[in-house]
Amino acid sequence: MGIGATAGVAAAGGFALSANASGKSAAKSSDALVFDKDGYTELTTTITDADGNDKEVVYHFWKAITYVTDPVDEKYQSLNVSVPVKIDGKAVDAPHAPIVFANSVGGYMPSSVADATGVGGGGMTGAPTGGASGIAAPSASASASASASASASSSMGTGEVQSGGNAMLNGQGEMVNLGKLGLAAGYVVVEPGARGRTLTDSEGNYYGTAPAAIVDLKAAVRYVRANKGVIPGDTDRIVSTGTSAGGALSSLLGASGDSRIYDAYLEELGAAETSDAIFATGAWCPITDLEHADGAYEWNWGTSITQSTGKVVDQTVSRELRSQFAEYQASLKLRGLNGFGPLTARNYDEYLVKQYLEPSATKYLADLSDADRATYLAANTFITWSGGKAVFSWADFLTHVGARKKTTPAFDAFDLSAGENNEFGKDKTQARHFTAYGLKNDTTGVTSKRLESDIPEKLDLMNPMYHLKEHNPGRSKHWWIRLGTKDSDTSLTVSANLAAAAAGLGDDVNHLYYWDEGHGSNVDPADFITWIAKVTGHGKRAAK
Repeated sequence: MGIGATAGVAAAGGFALSANASGKSAAKSSDALVFDKDGYTELTTTITDADGNDKEVVYHFWKAITYVTDPVDEKYQSLNVSVPVKIDGKAVDAPHAPIVFANSVGGYMPSSVADATGVGGGGMTGAPTGGASGIAAPSASASASASASASASSSMGTGEVQSGGNAMLNGQGEMVNLGKLGLAAGYVVVEPGARGRTLTDSEGNYYGTAPAAIVDLKAAVRYVRANKGVIPGDTDRIVSTGTSAGGALSSLLGASGDSRIYDAYLEELGAAETSDAIFATGAWCPITDLEHADGAYEWNWGTSITQSTGKVVDQTVSRELRSQFAEYQASLKLRGLNGFGPLTARNYDEYLVKQYLEPSATKYLADLSDADRATYLAANTFITWSGGKAVFSWADFLTHVGARKKTTPAFDAFDLSAGENNEFGKDKTQARHFTAYGLKNDTTGVTSKRLESDIPEKLDLMNPMYHLKEHNPGRSKHWWIRLGTKDSDTSLTVSANLAAAAAGLGDDVNHLYYWDEGHGSNVDPADFITWIAKVTGHGKRAAK
């Protein structure tokens, strides 16, 4: 919807949004990036909060504010702001509230807030076949109570988000919208749009590929921070959220705060000349560290059958990629949490089992009734339940998960068919290889023996691990990272490495895996909303 310079004009918030992919915007005003504090509409809505209680929320809604002076495409380079005024009749102290910066990116596709009519209305375009958010249907055994009988089989009991989707699902298979939950908690909510990989102008040039999405999100942060004291909310307490590719961008936004390597891109757009650092990062199932993702994926899922074929992938390719992962993991020199020691390809399975998977299963089982726990354990005999703790092996865990979603390579496909290949497209070239291994084994007729010269820089621009390895001083110091244990859209090592890297720098890291949940799961949104208040100090300040 609306891709390219011929996308037309969409009315939004009293002004027009038009695509301008082939040139600069016609008008450039010195006060174009000043927030209009009176330009809102007052709305009233009922939101079921993170604890399941209905809240009547009166809020002010600013729609489709262009956040740069020289936009490429205003339909995507605009943001919405929602500010709570009253919750159940009680006035809200919004000027001092943290700001939830909720992106709606999925699959590195374009996302827009231009058509939203209220909070939580942002969305991506070019969605997977499962629908606007790419939600896969729950299995036949799904249960609203997520009981043990529904989860005893190897399939997800609550459904999951399809590859490339941007939705979040709770433990009952219901939609989770962190923008709405943040507003119901009394937080200011900023929802930015961003360009994505499928956008083309009238001449067929791709204008939303890497690093467009992260540059746009940084520009949106700069707009918010440049309006400190004018825009409601504490601009020094911005908390980013996102899932899948949106989770990757949220983590990248957190890791890369104020990095100079984006300056030229931001200047070209006319972004505000201020900080783009954020205070805290929320990332769910981040699809990131793309240049090493194929090796990590094969290390994790290499011997599992593939959903689409029912067969194992080419084991020669899988072994070669696993070898690459071993080299990369050693180069990171990361240490596991809780005194585990150096993380290597040889001990990562033990680390995941002891640090994350067994505790995740233990919590899941402990929360069940005695009868439901007995039912689950009877159906999953690989788990030993002793002394109130779950114990099992890595090999049995992989058998429990079952088939992997993706073929090999999962991200830099030999035939250039992966979405990530499109993410690194350029000019009129839709898709390119971004790893030497993918290029070496190309099946499309690419004749070059070397990656194109701009690829290394773009990989750094898109990878939070680059910034963490560089000890970026402007990074977020608070991290909330989540992944489902049955999420084979990526490797379980990706988020664990992200957590280990941030923790190794002394950052506050809250990282865990959701047992038996798939891609896009978010089963503890209430805890996240509480965590925001804790790390930002909002609860303490509000009490004064």
